[in-house]
Amino acid sequence: MPTAADYLEQLKTLLPPGQAFPREAGTTLHNLLGGMAIELARVDSRGESLPIEANPASTNELLVDWERVAGLPDKCSGVLEETLQGRRNALLTKLTSTGGQSREYFIELAQSLGYTVTIKEFRPFRAGMSRAGEALTNGAWVFTWLIRSPEVNVTEFRAGLSAAGERLRTWGNDTLECKLNQLKPAHTITIFAYGD
Repeated sequence: MPTAADYLEQLKTLLPPGQAFPREAGTTLHNLLGGMAIELARVDSRGESLPIEANPASTNELLVDWERVAGLPDKCSGVLEETLQGRRNALLTKLTSTGGQSREYFIELAQSLGYTVTIKEFRPFRAGMSRAGEALTNGAWVFTWLIRSPEVNVTEFRAGLSAAGERLRTWGNDTLECKLNQLKPAHTITIFAYGD
């Protein structure tokens, strides 16, 4: 990467020849070019961070802009989205989510937000398929999902993924319930169960 001294020499070589443009140190023109060279070197070094910031998975400085483009924070942003890790997870989920109605899709969605869940779908009692003693889950139960999650989901501070000033641990399940209820098929009912 070119330094300020490299840029200063480059700027001097771009000057037209003659006594009106002195190239010696200590002159006003030399000092002016020195100031320009420092700024050019700074801009050049900042250009190296652009590929990192262009990727939402690794962005730091442009995270606010990425969130604005994705419409975040939204009504489902909770305690976990107050951390840098949580904000990135929410952003990546929003940008990469393709939608779906299957259990697997919602388990994967919860996992991308930082939650480990299982989903049980109730099926209606049917003669010949169901056994004696099984629950009669006709009516609205046909469209009910039981979503099991750990009692408390904890996000721990991690060097390189968290920012200075963040809490060492953040916990909460509010984002999980809101996001799954927001994206679930309209005809389904979700029941959340935490812990054992």
